[in-house]
Amino acid sequence: MDEKDNPFDMDSSSFDSDRYLEKLLKDCSLKQIMDTEAAVVKDTQTLHSDMQTLVYENYNKFISATDTIRKMKDDFKQMETDVNLLMTKMQSITTFSEQITGTLQGTRSQLCRLSEKHSLLKRLQFLSTLPAKLKSLIEEQNYAQAVQDYLHAQKVFAQYGRQPSFDGIQRDCDAIMAELKERLRQDFQRAGNTAQSLTEIGELLLQLDEKTSDLASEMLRCAGKRLHEQIAMLQDQTERDMLEFVDMGIEGFLNDLALVVTSYFDMFVAKHYEHERDDFQENALNELNIFLNQNIDNYLSLVQDRVESDIGYGDTQVMLRALDRLHRRLQAMRNICRGLQVQRNTLDIIIAAAHQLCDAHGKNLRDHFADSLSAVRLSLVSAKSDVATGVNLNDLISNLYVAMLEKIKGVLQDLLIFLRTDWSFNIKAEHKGALCVEGIREHLLIGFLRHISKMMCGFADTSGSSPPNLLLVLSKTCLELEQQGVHILATLVDDLYEIDSENSATLTHETEICAEMRETAQSLLDAYVRLQGTNISQMLRKSVETRDWLNCLEPRSVRAVMKRVVEELGSIETVVASLYDSTGNPGFRTTASSDSSRKTYFSNFNATKPQYRSNWSNYTPSQLESSYVSNIHRLFSERVDIFTSVEFTKSSIVMGIIKIGLKTLLECVRLRTFSKFGLQQIQVDAHYLQMNLWRFVSDENLVNFLLDEILGSAVHRCLESVLMEPNAVEIICERG
Repeated sequence: MDEKDNPFDMDSSSFDSDRYLEKLLKDCSLKQIMDTEAAVVKDTQTLHSDMQTLVYENYNKFISATDTIRKMKDDFKQMETDVNLLMTKMQSITTFSEQITGTLQGTRSQLCRLSEKHSLLKRLQFLSTLPAKLKSLIEEQNYAQAVQDYLHAQKVFAQYGRQPSFDGIQRDCDAIMAELKERLRQDFQRAGNTAQSLTEIGELLLQLDEKTSDLASEMLRCAGKRLHEQIAMLQDQTERDMLEFVDMGIEGFLNDLALVVTSYFDMFVAKHYEHERDDFQENALNELNIFLNQNIDNYLSLVQDRVESDIGYGDTQVMLRALDRLHRRLQAMRNICRGLQVQRNTLDIIIAAAHQLCDAHGKNLRDHFADSLSAVRLSLVSAKSDVATGVNLNDLISNLYVAMLEKIKGVLQDLLIFLRTDWSFNIKAEHKGALCVEGIREHLLIGFLRHISKMMCGFADTSGSSPPNLLLVLSKTCLELEQQGVHILATLVDDLYEIDSENSATLTHETEICAEMRETAQSLLDAYVRLQGTNISQMLRKSVETRDWLNCLEPRSVRAVMKRVVEELGSIETVVASLYDSTGNPGFRTTASSDSSRKTYFSNFNATKPQYRSNWSNYTPSQLESSYVSNIHRLFSERVDIFTSVEFTKSSIVMGIIKIGLKTLLECVRLRTFSKFGLQQIQVDAHYLQMNLWRFVSDENLVNFLLDEILGSAVHRCLESVLMEPNAVEIICERG
């Protein structure tokens, strides 16, 4: 059933309340009937409220419409009066028009003839006054109007030129225009003419039938002089900033160049001249192309010179804003000069500027690093007492490392301005530009890191003139770069400049630089060990060479030089410990060997090696004189490498220094001859070293081996090989 005809639908026009009520009582429960009643009451109230709202709104609209209708009635009454008055006046006008038409009906043809005669008289008057008018216009320098009037008169002369009266006027006009033509030629060739004036004069000369090919060549020659003067003027604008300099060039030079080019193109290339050769337009286009590129080359060379002089001194952002503006202007010129090929563009200048700025930043980085090294060296010298305890070394390394990284990060951020998206140019789109971006990574960052490595290696090569702690600071700085700095900087430059160095065959991988940094750190640390070992060696060598070992008194104390050596090693350990730990040596000991072991002069080897102890005191003098014991001892001992590379741990560094010092002492002992007391003094000194050097090293057996060698050499070089009692040696060393 259609919803519109449903008798049970309250919204239907066919709704039957009785049938609806009967159906409701039959089909629904009491609760449903009550709910339906409540819904009907609610809908009724809602409809009543909506109806009241509509009545109020429509009442207001009805009142407004009534007012509008009343006003329209008044306006129509006034309009009706005005329309009636207009109709009366139009009828009057129509009557007068009919009367005038009837009156002039007989004289209309006569008026037409008079009008034609009047027009002819005006032409004759124009021709008769033309020579005087041309002179007046020329005196007023209104050349364009004079040429226009002359060309207009040429049509009349062509029609009536055979009349004697007109022939005289034509000769006068031709003479006047010949003088004007000569004057225009002189003005055209005059120096200082603007491009606008050259164009205007060229147009006038063409209208006066000047030879086209000569005028084309002359126009380019004169325009070239004017543009050259502007180039010379721009060369003197050194006091202006880059933006003003480029604006002057755009508003002056480039605008004039564009005007000359477009005017020349319109006058000589776009038009066809019947009296010229067939290839005239092609030759004119080639000449214009050469002229355009020569002048743009001259101007861009001037801009490039200015950019090169501003790099490193001026504001880079201002410079790039100027070059961006110039790039936009040249792009617009290319669009204007269609059919012409502008070979050079500003991208070459921008890429060259990026290269030059990279070089300038690279020099600044090198200078900054050199200044930082000087500051570190000065701090080490001026605060030697503090640095000797290792207090300031970490601060110096941190300052040097952080300052270096922040400086490099700042430079990379500065150069990122070349890749801003709001510029009209995109240097990465060009092959040269892409190479330039990669050059920022290779020549600036990688080149500077290699410069750091090379410069620090120079300190290792000339370690004799460098403070020892400087070598330690530089070595630790290189190690920090190898562990963190190189990765941070390489990742930063790859992310900023969107460089895929991982998959590139031409770019340097960060692992290569890390290897170079670690090699440099190793060289510096080895140089530090050699230098400190040399200092210890000099003290020991002088103590051996300056003493008379044949006339020694019985030893009563440890020599002062041995105490000084132990103190110096303690200072070195304190400094090294502030930078390196002993994590690389799990066997490093913080306690000495047992007393029973130390009382036999030197401790036993550990359990993994054949155990032995120094038993020089148990041999008789005749046995000691024999080299048999020494040779057996060397046969079963391991070879000790003195000048090997050390590890980046405290114990390895200090052990390297100790090995150099003890090896020097051994060689000096081998060159001396000892008395009994001299041998005993060496015995006391060696035992004192054995008692104190254990805490500096991780392998006590190596120290004991070298001390055994020293004492054994002293025994071989002694005239009366009698060693002191062990208990006496212990007492002297503990007291001493």
